[in-house]
Amino acid sequence: MDGSDQAVPDIAYSPMPEETGIRDFIAKCDRFYPPDAVAADIAQQRKWYGALCDAFAYPHPPGLLTCDDHIAGVAVRIYRPAKIRTTRKLLYLHGGGFIVGSLDSHDAICAEIAEAAGAEMISVDYRLAPEHLWPAAHQDGFAVARHLLSAGAEIVLIGDSAGATLAGGLAIRARDEGLGAGVIGQVLIYPALGGDLGWPSYGQMASAPGLSTDDVIYYRDVLKAPMDDPVAYPLSAEDLRGLPPTYITAAYFDPLRDDGREYAARLARAGIDVTYREEPQMIHGWLRARHMSDGAATGFRFLCDAIERMASE
Repeated sequence: MDGSDQAVPDIAYSPMPEETGIRDFIAKCDRFYPPDAVAADIAQQRKWYGALCDAFAYPHPPGLLTCDDHIAGVAVRIYRPAKIRTTRKLLYLHGGGFIVGSLDSHDAICAEIAEAAGAEMISVDYRLAPEHLWPAAHQDGFAVARHLLSAGAEIVLIGDSAGATLAGGLAIRARDEGLGAGVIGQVLIYPALGGDLGWPSYGQMASAPGLSTDDVIYYRDVLKAPMDDPVAYPLSAEDLRGLPPTYITAAYFDPLRDDGREYAARLARAGIDVTYREEPQMIHGWLRARHMSDGAATGFRFLCDAIERMASE
């Protein structure tokens, strides 16, 4: 694979969604990022992932400005829509299994979310494994969050996949360190929260497109985070009281589906204002399909609406 958009043999997945748009998305992704990518070395995985992200690099909304900077010594990209409707800020942590991803990989996604919410967004370029093991990524995210909160900002934590793991952990640590009042929402997109590998979704969706159960195990092994640390894996938290209003969106065809379901249920039992939405025809990584798939477009609209409500003053 050289990252080019060339014809390749069809990959046999089981199970598979029926929606044509998401099936076309899966086929396009497979041309850039092989389903067995984790069998390759890290450098090759990053090359493939970069090519995949470039294939979905849509133009920014008109008038939106970006600026690369550093906050608390951590590289960030700041997004400022032409019309900002709130002083609240969005803090975004990208996905990528903690080993791939960058400010560029989720650039178009961040730009469109910031535009829809009418809010300034800060995307964090946290350190990646295996060069930087746990808790490096979390420490980078927390350094940025603490800087913003200490300056009096109100923030909505947002993350997808591994980034949702980080966002959930940041919310817990901010609460525990007395900074939770400034975190006015958390948005977790197909989150990896440390679920039990014996849960139904890990078996039913073991070979689902986008992410397999073996991939989940691989990413956990590379990160080296303790499974019983709630900041690393929020599902291990014994007490979820005091966390901010939460929006969780999961994909049905995803081994991580039950992570989202279970965390939403536990938050609700703890008295947290939580909304859970499960996309019935989506796979892990469906954010990138928002301009190809009707189901992804719908899910993205609900996601942006939830973020806009949290960011509204």
